Formats: sequence, structure tokens, C-alpha cells
Amino acid sequence: MARGQPLALGRDAAGARDTASPDASGGVSPWPELSRRVQPTRSDRLAAAVQIEVTNEPLAEVAAQSLAFAVPDPMDQLSGPAGEIDGVLGGQLAKLSAAGDLRAEPNAVCVVHTNGRLAADRVVVCGLGKLERLDSDSLRDAAAAAARAVAKIGGTLAFVLDPSLPLPLDEQARAVVDGVVLGSYDPGRWKTSGSRPKPIERLLVVGGDAAAAERAGRIAEWANRARDLANRPPNDLTPEALAARAEEIGGEVEHMKVETVDRKGIEKLGMGAFAAVAQGSDVEPRLIVMRYDPPSAHENVTLGLVGKAITFDTGGISLKPGLGMEEMKGDMCGGGAVIEGMGALAELGVPLKTLAVVTATENMPSGHAFRPGDILTAANGKTIEIVNTDAEGRLVLADGLWYAREQGATHVVDFATLTGAMTVALGDIYAGVYANDTDWGERVVAAGEATGDHAWLLPLHRRYRRYVDSTFADLKNSSTMRQAGSALAAEFLKEFAGDGPWAHVDIAGTAFLPRSRGDYLTQPGGTGYGVRLIVELASRLAG
Repeated sequence: MARGQPLALGRDAAGARDTASPDASGGVSPWPELSRRVQPTRSDRLAAAVQIEVTNEPLAEVAAQSLAFAVPDPMDQLSGPAGEIDGVLGGQLAKLSAAGDLRAEPNAVCVVHTNGRLAADRVVVCGLGKLERLDSDSLRDAAAAAARAVAKIGGTLAFVLDPSLPLPLDEQARAVVDGVVLGSYDPGRWKTSGSRPKPIERLLVVGGDAAAAERAGRIAEWANRARDLANRPPNDLTPEALAARAEEIGGEVEHMKVETVDRKGIEKLGMGAFAAVAQGSDVEPRLIVMRYDPPSAHENVTLGLVGKAITFDTGGISLKPGLGMEEMKGDMCGGGAVIEGMGALAELGVPLKTLAVVTATENMPSGHAFRPGDILTAANGKTIEIVNTDAEGRLVLADGLWYAREQGATHVVDFATLTGAMTVALGDIYAGVYANDTDWGERVVAAGEATGDHAWLLPLHRRYRRYVDSTFADLKNSSTMRQAGSALAAEFLKEFAGDGPWAHVDIAGTAFLPRSRGDYLTQPGGTGYGVRLIVELASRLAG
């Protein structure tokens, strides 16, 4: 046994798992239980909500610790909000601009104390970058830069929208809220010492639409909760804990029912692919099913959301390299986005019947683990030759997709941190989308582009199927050829997607960041990718 590792859980004579293994004294070792202890408590781990309000007060009268606005390049002269505030400050901003201290380039920030000339204590001027390149992400970045600039102050941040910018005010409001709420997220909830940023408790959107700002704030908070899940350590966020979070949401929102299925139930459903991945771990798997059925929903349309939730992925027998393996706690980001996305849909009252299926397990090497060369039978009856146990995500999704169709989903989208090939292809900005229906795939992409969850539609040509042809079974789960890795994974999933529109969203590069992306997502770790896309897609599908 390696130093610092808990004792392995044993089996009884019938093959069932014990709760602990005997120690040398013949008693029961407490180590497995100790390995599950982590601080802080669950409620402390949830990202604090930011209160979102809209005001149309004169800028000089907006009471806040910080009053922020953005300026585009070129900034030949201060106009709009900048000009109005500069007038109150006696031309101080113009002087700082001439001196080069106030700039319009992206991520540039200049903080000026008002000394009582405004109701706000300080003014925060943020650069937007080139005006011809301006988009919603530009404002998200600027708002996040403002939030970072006042991280030692916190309190109330007011952000002024600018009607002269070539973006509708409701779009500006959504972008600013995203930037502040997502950009001020703090992943360090397990730190016990050192300075921590002070939270922005209240965001005043100056000149915006109240409904748009408030809705954006609620969605962004659900995205931050998905980040909370992704950032939780794997000795804390087990499949059972993830199921408990889904049940917690079910108890908080209306028209939601949540069911969880244990290992025996998964096997009883015939989910041989899912069960095989789970058999290597002594941590119990869970099939998590969430049903949102609002009374005003269309009877003939049910959106199915399927999420991969490998709460820790070692690669199994096909063991991953040790360097960077700690990031594999984020292999549940697809499932986390689906769970929190369902909460957002229900809280907002989106009138669309929606079914979520999340397949949650660890992928571990052990004497019980499935092996390369094994042949599994999935829930739809197809047999799968195992080439690589590290291609486990498509196996759990296969049974999840089948179950979503069996339960009546008419339109299906799955979210998964599935392939390293996707990260190589599109990096950490775009998720790749594959679909059996081009119109449906384009609708998924459009929903992502409208919300900042950027996605790109990729081809799913029928000849990709040959990559997963097997000599011994109906198909194999991977290929030894280093070609089209993300496409062949999508082709594999297509075999289990059933009839009707289906799209696969590979979020391997976008869901969990090893480093800052250099924009409003400044912190490594979970990004909450998929929550905003899910809400937008469901809202559009509901009409």
C-alpha cells in the first residue's frame, strides 16, 4: 500500500463490497472514512449570490463603493458616460487619458477616487478594445476586469451601460452581469489561511433592462454552482454526493422530480457499459434522473439532457500519466452542467418539459476493473469491444442516451468532457458539436453563441464509422489510429442516440481550465460551461 493512501475496500465471499477493510489489529480501519472528510461544509462551498438591481439614477448620484464603465478604442475624446463623469470630476479622466494612465485596450483598468464629488467612492474605467471588434465578450471581459480591480473592496459595484455602443442595452446588461458574476468567482473555498477577495454583494446595472439583468444574474449563479461542483475534490464529490446535489435542487424548485439509481439498479436496467466502467471503483455509482414537467409545457416536445459525470478518471487499466491527473476531478463537468442547468430552467419557469440523465461514477484501476479486450453489452443490446479503458465517457453516455430516449426525450443533447482531441482542435474557447440533424446542431451552436458558451459545428461523416468497427463485436470504444479522435467518439455515440434529433457537445477544452483563459474566466478550474447554453436552447425550443 502506498504511503498516504486509504486501505482498499474489500469484498465478502459473495463478491459484495465491504464498508471497510480490517486493519492489522483485526479491527476496522478508519482510513476510508477519514479520506472522505473535507472542509468547508457543503453550504459554504456554494458560490455566494450577487444581488442584481437596475437603476436609472444620474451617475453622480449612484451610491456604490465603485462605479464602473467601459471605453472603446479609439478614445479620441471622452463622451457618453465617460464624458459625463469626467465633467463632474473636473476633467481628471481626460488628464489621465492624455498621460496614458487611462487606456481603452482590453483588460486595461484605471481606478480614480472621487473624494466626495460623486456618491460613489471610486470610478473604475475599463478598456473595451477596438470598436470594430466589439461584441458581448468584450463587455464581459471589461466587467470582469472591474470586478477584479475592486476585489479588496467588494460591496456594491455599479456598472454603467452605454447606449452609443453598437450592442442593444439588454445584450449589454446580460454581458455585464455575466462578467461580474462569473468574473468575480473565487475557487479557493478550501483555503484556511491567506487573504481572500471580498465578494461583490450587489451589482447595480445603470441604464439597463431590469428583466434582462435579473435573468442573466440568476443563470450566471447557476453556472457558478456548476463550477462549485467541478472544483470540489473527488474525495468529497462522489457520485453519491452529486446525486445528493440533484436531490437538493429537486427539493428547492417547482415541478421537478429526481430519482437516483444505485449499482444494482444500473445492472438491472441492463446498462452493461455504464456498469463496467463503475465496477473498478469501491465508490458507488449513481444514475441520476431529473424530470422537469411545468404545467404549461408543450405535450409533444421533451428536451433530453445527458451528462457525463466521471467524478474522478484515472483512465482505469489504461492508466493516465500522473502529471496533471488531479485535473481529472473535472471529468464530471458535463453532468454538473446538466444538473445545475436543470435547476436554472425550473427556477426561471421555462415552459418546456425537460429530462436530465446523468451517469455518475469513478473510473478506477483495481482487480475488479474492466479491461482492454473485454466485450460489453450496452442497454440497447449492442456489443462493445474495449480497446482503451480511458475511453470510458462514451460508454457511460451510451447507456445514458438510450435511457433518455426510452423515457421519452424527443430532442437530445449530451454534454461531456470527452476527448483530448477536441482540446487540441479548438482549445479552451469553443466546444465541438456533432449532430445527426444539421438543423438541430445549428440550433445548439446558436444557443451557445448567444450566451458566451461558444460552440462550433463539426462534420459527422458516415465514413467515420469505420474507425470504431470491431472484428469481434458490434463496435469498439476507441481506435489505435491517431485520427479524428473526437469525430470517432461522436460516431460511437450516434449508435446509441436513437431516433430523433441528437447533438453531442464535447466540452473537453472549455469546461475545466488548467490556467486562466485571459478573459472574464480568469480562474483555473471549472467554468460552468453549458448552463447558459442549456437555458437558452430550452427557452428557444419552448418558443
